[in-house]
Amino acid sequence: MLKSYERELIDRGIAAADSTTYQQNKIWSRHTNEKADVADSLSKVIRSINKTVPLSLPLRALALGCSDEPQFRILEAAFKGGLYLFDIDETALAVVDRRIKRQLIEGVTTVVGDYATSFATPRDAKRTLDKRLGGERFDLITLHHSLYYSDKSTWAPLMENLYKGLLAPKGALHLALMSSTPRPGTTTWLYNHFADRFFGHRNDQDLLAFRDVLAESPALSDAQLASRTSEVQFFVDDFEQYMAVVWMIMLYPHVHNYSLDQRREITTFVLENFWWSKRPLVQVQDYLAVYKDVRGGVLV
Repeated sequence: MLKSYERELIDRGIAAADSTTYQQNKIWSRHTNEKADVADSLSKVIRSINKTVPLSLPLRALALGCSDEPQFRILEAAFKGGLYLFDIDETALAVVDRRIKRQLIEGVTTVVGDYATSFATPRDAKRTLDKRLGGERFDLITLHHSLYYSDKSTWAPLMENLYKGLLAPKGALHLALMSSTPRPGTTTWLYNHFADRFFGHRNDQDLLAFRDVLAESPALSDAQLASRTSEVQFFVDDFEQYMAVVWMIMLYPHVHNYSLDQRREITTFVLENFWWSKRPLVQVQDYLAVYKDVRGGVLV
């Protein structure tokens, strides 16, 4: 029999499922070292680009599925030729717009759109570049944790269209994604545990395997590929906030619409197996850089 305090916690955890992706990501960013880890990898890619492109040439960058990532600060400083933040989440971009206005930032443009359709074909990519992204190619294009919301069968065409149609003659694509390796206690394991049981679905979005796919792509025959794997942790001493991040990991409701009973079961499981014992969520994540004519582009 659950105590009243436990029932209250579970109710709060279930209610956290209604928080927005923007709110969930803010909690994740505040209570994990993941963003610093992404920034470390991103900085190495920028360093590789700077070794090839003259410092006198202002660089341009495009962040797809950017939300209001902390990497915005790095990108804004490094890409004075123009930074475009492209996201389907209007709420997150509105936060960036307010910051741009408050801090008198120039050269940053927010664009509301769905990358899955805006760059689905070479023609779509060309149209989006010309009509919504200023018409000039980019030295860097990032996809940080944004591929979860598209089927992996669409990844290769997307990368080919970005590489051939939007990337400058010398530049890089930088991708980050949760690893598909289901080590017990990791975010991937937690996702698989319930998504498989309730929907027959497991995380098969493997960025390292995708590297091998790109290596065989004729469109990327001149590309140099680099990848690595790292590990980060998340914990917050507030169960409602902890569960908000769990719902983000569980892809609710954008991919999996768990029923109320299923949400209650997930919440109870997390309370009993993670939060009571102050057990952090461990996320193993993969990075992939795709370089186009960048000297020494092996750091990632």
